[in-house]
Amino acid sequence: MNLTASMLNSDIVKAYGSAAGASVIGIASSDDFDLAPEGFRPTDIMKECVSVIVLGSAFPEDAFSKTPAEYIEIRNMTNRKISDIAEDMEKRIRKDGYKARSVSGINGKWVNGMQVGSISLKHAAELAGLGIIGKNYLLINREHGTLLWFSAVLTDAYLIPDEKVKYSICNECSKCVESCPTNALDDISTFKKKECAGKMFRMANKKWEIQCCLCRKICPHRFGIIDSER
Repeated sequence: MNLTASMLNSDIVKAYGSAAGASVIGIASSDDFDLAPEGFRPTDIMKECVSVIVLGSAFPEDAFSKTPAEYIEIRNMTNRKISDIAEDMEKRIRKDGYKARSVSGINGKWVNGMQVGSISLKHAAELAGLGIIGKNYLLINREHGTLLWFSAVLTDAYLIPDEKVKYSICNECSKCVESCPTNALDDISTFKKKECAGKMFRMANKKWEIQCCLCRKICPHRFGIIDSER
């Protein structure tokens, strides 16, 4: 960190995120990622990382009623929006004299023939107090349910982490597990990502479309825990 850096704190960072258009903002300590696989920890991307700022953008509730082509366009637009917000925050934090690096859900690296994120953004969101990962292997947020896309900003600024949420979500519900056409959710500790991706995407008119988002759509809390019956 530059010795002339301003005193950046959690409130300032969250104000930056809100001004940039983020729906939700949470902060986690890089120390909380010790259980992540080697090569997928924040310090593997930026060794000086102390804090992880997680940003979420919600997409419209009516997205599930759209055609596959329309749905993926909404998804892609939301993904681009939250990636742009992260880049904007990175610039603001750098201007304040700190090191920062944005992490997008758009980019990643290829592992075993599949593209995976540099860090797991849904796990980062859980560590940052933005929700809990349910049986559908999605982050479920109290207000926005499963309708959030994430990005993150890594920084060497010492920020106060948010408390992890403690509410219970799935309980005895297993609708997503029972409905998954690939049985990818049978054991959340061994999520079958390749099987899921093989069913989720298809090529149509030289573009990728999402043909299955049942785990997101069928969740009773897809629109949020506050009002899950809308």
